[in-house]
Amino acid sequence: SSLTQFLLLAFTDRWELQLLHFWLFLAISLAALLANGLILSAVACDHHLHTPMGFFLLNLSLTDLGCICTTVPKAMHNSLWDTTTISYTGC
Repeated sequence: SSLTQFLLLAFTDRWELQLLHFWLFLAISLAALLANGLILSAVACDHHLHTPMGFFLLNLSLTDLGCICTTVPKAMHNSLWDTTTISYTGC
């Protein structure tokens, strides 16, 4: 047998708490996007940060952006549209 979808359990069944979950995740993801964008621009623009530590921070920021842009929107979508599945390829 092959898996095509995974079942995701919701944090709550109440609509008000699902909306709170959506807005909370939106605020956290926007703050993380802003912070990582500032780190990326600071490392790229300041020549004093072109060191191994700056390169490490740049890679961590890019990795964090990749993680945030893939998992958090799906969690927000699931809380807003009350879906409980995710495809195997989407996972």
